[in-house]
Amino acid sequence: MKIYTKTGDAGETGLFGGPRVAKDHARIEAFGTVDELNSHLGIVRTLPAAAQFDPLLRRIQCELFDLGAQLATPGDSEERITMRHVETIERAIDEYEGEVEPLKCFILPTGTPLAAELHVARTVCRRAERRVVTLASRLETTIPANAIEYLNRLGDLLFVLARLANARDGVADDPWHPA
Repeated sequence: MKIYTKTGDAGETGLFGGPRVAKDHARIEAFGTVDELNSHLGIVRTLPAAAQFDPLLRRIQCELFDLGAQLATPGDSEERITMRHVETIERAIDEYEGEVEPLKCFILPTGTPLAAELHVARTVCRRAERRVVTLASRLETTIPANAIEYLNRLGDLLFVLARLANARDGVADDPWHPA
């Protein structure tokens, strides 16, 4: 099977089991950004310091693949991301947040290479969340249940992991000061 089909050369793509839509359709933007987030997490996992989070990050990558597949499939009623997934992320946040000092100000997205990459993944996650919100507002059908909650909590988790990566390496948060 060839990777190229030439069917997208006019700016359209086929949804999984569904119609053809423009490549900038809200559904494509949503699952494409989830895919981009997944790729950023793949970069994070290549960093040696990320080994401490690897089982968690790998599981999240699989969940993001499930979410992206559901977003790419119009009318898919299978609930692939459930409240259980959201609660699992919340438990991880609670566990890891206990290892970092409470925030007293905004911080710059920097620090160790692992922390910086986690911050990039966090910002892409927030964009994915916005794209799913846009998709929800433009569709006459519903988006996958728990998709927005899942991405919202995941963004929070990535922020906590970035701070934790810095803390475990002895790198202090870099506070933001207005210019």
